Amino acid sequence: MIRPPETTEYLPYYQKYVSLVQGGDLIPALEKQLASTAPFLRGISEEKSLYRYAPDKWSIKEVLGHVTDGERVFSYRAMRFGRNDQKPLAGFEQDGYVAAAGSDARPWSELIEEFEHVRRASILLFRGFSGDAVNRSGVASEANVSVRALGYIIAGHELHHMAIVRERYL
Repeated sequence: MIRPPETTEYLPYYQKYVSLVQGGDLIPALEKQLASTAPFLRGISEEKSLYRYAPDKWSIKEVLGHVTDGERVFSYRAMRFGRNDQKPLAGFEQDGYVAAAGSDARPWSELIEEFEHVRRASILLFRGFSGDAVNRSGVASEANVSVRALGYIIAGHELHHMAIVRERYL
């Protein structure tokens, strides 16, 4: 069981994500998201996936690409710190990643499939951590963060962006 992190285990910025995750165990939360988000995304057409609710906003494809990239980055950090690697990790600039990813040129079905595979890999990663490993921490983006906090950030980040898609794009 991976319980929610204490607020001292991550930057205050991430509270908006961590607070969205319901329940007291990370793995079921990640699994539930996969079971609900993938079918939700499949219900969006290729044409609609290119929609932007304002000219300067990401398309739905870019939002999903961002969620997937973010999950990869946060999982990588969790893997490093869970394996007791104490080397500080740099941050990442989300807008630069989105621009470089070229998500709008990719098939929508492929972006969904990629999200599903990345999420399954994250679930297996977190399932494999021992109790000691999930409580380890390291420095990323010049701030201390625990392994379990990274898991909750992954889950909350996805919830945050899927709520935006539902509210502003559809």
